[in-house]
Amino acid sequence: MRGPETDDVRAAAEEFLELFAAENPRADRIGPRIVAVMREIDLTGTYWHTPEELAFGARVAWRNNARCIGRLYWRSLQVRDLRTVGDASGVAGHCFDHLRVAHNGGKIRPMISIFAPETPQRPAPRIWNEQLIRYAGYDQPDGSVLGDPRYESFTSELVRRGWKPPSDPGAFDVLPLVVETVDEGPRMFQLPARSVHEVPLEHPELKWFADLGLRWHAVPVISNNRLLIGGVSYPAAPFNGWYMGTEIGARNLGDDDRYALVPEVAQRLGLDTSNEASLWRDRALVELNRAVLHSFRAQGVTITDHHTESRRFLVHVEREEKAGRSCPADWSWIVPPMSGSLTPVFHRHYDTEELVPNFFADPDAASRGLRGCPAAFR
Repeated sequence: MRGPETDDVRAAAEEFLELFAAENPRADRIGPRIVAVMREIDLTGTYWHTPEELAFGARVAWRNNARCIGRLYWRSLQVRDLRTVGDASGVAGHCFDHLRVAHNGGKIRPMISIFAPETPQRPAPRIWNEQLIRYAGYDQPDGSVLGDPRYESFTSELVRRGWKPPSDPGAFDVLPLVVETVDEGPRMFQLPARSVHEVPLEHPELKWFADLGLRWHAVPVISNNRLLIGGVSYPAAPFNGWYMGTEIGARNLGDDDRYALVPEVAQRLGLDTSNEASLWRDRALVELNRAVLHSFRAQGVTITDHHTESRRFLVHVEREEKAGRSCPADWSWIVPPMSGSLTPVFHRHYDTEELVPNFFADPDAASRGLRGCPAAFR
């Protein structure tokens, strides 16, 4: 089966196995392993990672991910080896287990569930959703959206495919999980209540804030990125750390194309919204983010603030440099979406080299997560 694609897999596999040996001195001699893997690739076009290689590759993929500020904890990632699972209901069931186990009573565990890999003989399953838990967005007669506008098209497509929203739709209705396989096509699975852990949002001082009826889910499991380890692709490998408060307060709830709550919070605060120079947006955004951090902590759910996490990220960068490794970072993702210049990550440059193992966003997968199309297997 030798050919250009096989040669690429051979080169990627050898590079990864040498990295594994270099960082795991107690592992068996790498020479025989490389010989065995090359033989397997020549016969099948791919190879099977050992459990140790898989766990190491997943952790290094997190270490190499330029968009993540929380990489200080990469060694703590718990790896669920589910490579023998490739059917839609099996994938969905293990995703629901992932949410419960990762929640861990509020003490969030960094975790990844790795399902069947892509092979020349059989395509791997795909998860359509951007995250395992996402909220519906419903078109309203006046042109507005009830819920999360980011998922307006995705919601409409799932309704077209047969999903029935609650009889009384709300702003935080959990969308079904969509798993697609080459044999079954796309299938929808409603998330069981025991797997959906949410935090009601309140403010430490502003009593009216609770009346807004806001909440957010506790475990951010990214589910449509492709994990690539040593030339082997795992399109279904949902993984999570824990939230940084600004992801919820500044982006999910604050962005104009999401829940866009800044004007309402400003109005309730009694701020002068007629003049941008009053900085009403900034003041309202701070209170929105205070509410998120306060609520998660009051409920005993792990969360971090952007100042603390920025300092921790630079500790990670320093450790990587001492280990003789590059630490790629995308400045636009590492710098927090509020008070950026007040954090130490703002005031420096970063390596931008793309390293592997890593997580990658495929254009088709990104489109499925937002619009429900195109199907992976047509």
